[in-house]
Amino acid sequence: MNDHALKTVRNGRVLEVTLDRPKANAIDTVTSRQMGEVFQDFRDDPDLGVAIVTGGGEKFFSAGWDLKAAAQGESADSDWGVGGFGGLQELPNLNKPVIAAVNGMAVGGGFEVAISADLIVAADHARFALPEINVGILADAATVKLPRRIPYHVAMDLLLTGRWVSADEAMRWGLVNEVVSADNLMTRAREIAKLLADGPPLVFAAIKDVMRRTEQLPVQEAFDKVTSLEYDTVRTLYRSEDMLEGAKAFAEKRSPVWRGK
Repeated sequence: MNDHALKTVRNGRVLEVTLDRPKANAIDTVTSRQMGEVFQDFRDDPDLGVAIVTGGGEKFFSAGWDLKAAAQGESADSDWGVGGFGGLQELPNLNKPVIAAVNGMAVGGGFEVAISADLIVAADHARFALPEINVGILADAATVKLPRRIPYHVAMDLLLTGRWVSADEAMRWGLVNEVVSADNLMTRAREIAKLLADGPPLVFAAIKDVMRRTEQLPVQEAFDKVTSLEYDTVRTLYRSEDMLEGAKAFAEKRSPVWRGK
């Protein structure tokens, strides 16, 4: 897909999604619905295993909600599409790895799109902020997710003050996995994507599914649900040809050939 706001490129099992909506890669309802459709198609395509999401240009990953559209009447409870705002945050059963390559400022909803990914690689000039307090709205996804990812008091600091966070500070708090030079950002994101694309898709699906379903469960209850094969992804994995292939490859001292079945 290539239109005024969204560009996609397939490279083997990797899908690259670029939000390219100058000047700030802000997201309105039309763009959000397009993003949801793209990530839904990615989820459902057996030939795709990993996605990279990034922004066009070098200044903004995304400024989040397009406030010009809001000023013209677009509301917070608008139809943002199948995956919620930005296409990722509420997309059900997205059991494939997604990498955010943060190429610049990730602001408000742009910050929330980034933390909806599974791995985040940031350019060294990238910055993060949740300035929703300054325009009288709730950073809803960040309010839910940040205290589950970083210390409570740090999350509250970012939510209550709206201050800017450098890429290095974000890494210090565990918000990003790696900080690299801007020139190396997509190279590094593609290296990680290639590593994951060659990995076991049924295991990745089980990891994401189990983490999502057990996040709020007591530890023993979570163990019981996994070991009893209550979840479809776990049951599929342990009854798969891939699990046998992994054991055979280990015994034969060779690399496994994953088939996703």
